[in-house]
Amino acid sequence: MIDLATWGLFGVALLALFASPGPNMAFVLSHGVAHGPRGGFAAALGISAADLVHTLCAATGVTALVAAWAPAFDLLRWLGALYLLWLAWQALRHGAALPDASDRAGSFGRIVRQAWLNNLVNPKALLFFMVFLPQFVDPARGSVAVQLVVLGVVLALAALLFNTVLGACSGQVGRWLRRGPKASPWPGRMLAAVMFGLAMRLLLLDRPAR
Repeated sequence: MIDLATWGLFGVALLALFASPGPNMAFVLSHGVAHGPRGGFAAALGISAADLVHTLCAATGVTALVAAWAPAFDLLRWLGALYLLWLAWQALRHGAALPDASDRAGSFGRIVRQAWLNNLVNPKALLFFMVFLPQFVDPARGSVAVQLVVLGVVLALAALLFNTVLGACSGQVGRWLRRGPKASPWPGRMLAAVMFGLAMRLLLLDRPAR
């Protein structure tokens, strides 16, 4: 299986990855501010769940098949952008007030699904798992698919821990913004702006060279 030296390199790569701002970080931060620490954790959970799906797709060759189909990148890009624009509209329409106790379970599940789907239809995330994980695989040390799954699970768990802390911190900021007799509209507006910005980012992505 994977040796200690490879695990060390993988850990350093993860630290560099988490320290670099990206769409997942923006998604967690914005939902933490808009919905509190619980919303940040829900976003973190959805992202890690999608990471596991990406891992399975990379390990079974599904990602390579999708990447080999020329229109796949643009199809995923447009689907992801449209979904993010819809989330931006929902944030503006409904605001970002913390849900009542009776609706917290539904709100938590909704954010998990949103984060999961947003990560799943991101073509950059799909290509990332196809390119990143194999760098730490050694065919001489056993099944390549098993090594990919092990690395992907560790990545997903590490991302869950990091994004949970990130969501908790941003959730405290959101609570601070809500102090006062009247709820601030800024968390909802910020969430909408982030979703819109992520949608534009997807639309402006260049198709990777083959």
